[in-house]
Amino acid sequence: MNVAEFIAGADHGLLLVADHASNHVPDDIDLGIDPALFNEHIAVDIGIDPLARIVAARLQCPAILARVSRLVVDLHRHEHELAAIPPISDGHVVPANTDLHAEGREARIARFHRPYHALIEEKVKALAPRMLFTLHSFTPRLRTEPEKARPWEVGILYNQDARAARFAIDLLRARGIPTGDNEPYSGKLLNATMDRHAESRGLPYLAIEVRQDLICDAAGVARWADILVPVIRETHDALA
Repeated sequence: MNVAEFIAGADHGLLLVADHASNHVPDDIDLGIDPALFNEHIAVDIGIDPLARIVAARLQCPAILARVSRLVVDLHRHEHELAAIPPISDGHVVPANTDLHAEGREARIARFHRPYHALIEEKVKALAPRMLFTLHSFTPRLRTEPEKARPWEVGILYNQDARAARFAIDLLRARGIPTGDNEPYSGKLLNATMDRHAESRGLPYLAIEVRQDLICDAAGVARWADILVPVIRETHDALA
């Protein structure tokens, strides 16, 4: 299987990367969990596949969409991290990952993680975008922390380079949208893909997290495409 789908685009000033756009598990991998969980946030960023496709089409920009579930391999982690092949996700044990021996882990990383990031590397070099952006979604509440509601409708994450983030946060808040500044979690702690492919090059980037209950149907996806497309474009143009 292809670990990612590349969608060509005419405008190479932007490149979209979506690390968690699929809940696909290859036929030769049995994770040992209830199949219903593959439709939950632990397996996929709900709403991101359709949102990414609409956003990329409207911006006419190329996009890289992951085609494997984060339970098989979390592409938004560094390969040496335990969470790159998560043994537990939001309180759910993943038996095939907890029992994975060192050779099996290396094989999983070599099969999925390295080719995915090699593809991003290839496209960044070939297309020379002026800004990267990534789309994710987050659950309104974690199963392990049900008392902690996440009130933000969207979050903008960043590590050291906050150029694009600061501009986009201001644009979103000016539109009256409850916007998290390095929330619902901090990009200083989890920013692997953008650290590797943007910060390491000095490229500005936007890491966008939309609350999943807002993009769980076609109407929600369309509304958030309407919100995000001008914000991404204006941010890019301001930094170009």
